[in-house]
Amino acid sequence: QVQLVESGGGLVQAGGSLRLSCAASGRTFSVYTMGWFRQAPGKEREFVGAINWSGRNTYYANSVKGRFTISREDTKDTGYLQMNSLKPEDTAVYYCAGSRESDIVSEIYRYDFWGQGTQVTVSS
Repeated sequence: QVQLVESGGGLVQAGGSLRLSCAASGRTFSVYTMGWFRQAPGKEREFVGAINWSGRNTYYANSVKGRFTISREDTKDTGYLQMNSLKPEDTAVYYCAGSRESDIVSEIYRYDFWGQGTQVTVSS
């Protein structure tokens, strides 16, 4: 079992930046694909992006491509979501998740471990 804890959320003005962290404990996190998802009030949870176990491959939703960057530091069992040029529509609870899939996947059901989420609020 892997436990995930997100941190780094907060309130930021439009155009600003935040970096979210996802700290893993339990089994070795380096073998898992790591994904980031978000859920805005009244909306379904949606895929933001993911990075595969090696860290060589990433994939992003169109809505964040070019603004968000996912990375991982397996020596620290930590993953990151760097968010730049934030927009009010990026406001949501952000979740990190781990998948046993060897390739990047975007479907929620393919992820086995989830963090509790961290709130990101972007003011206009």
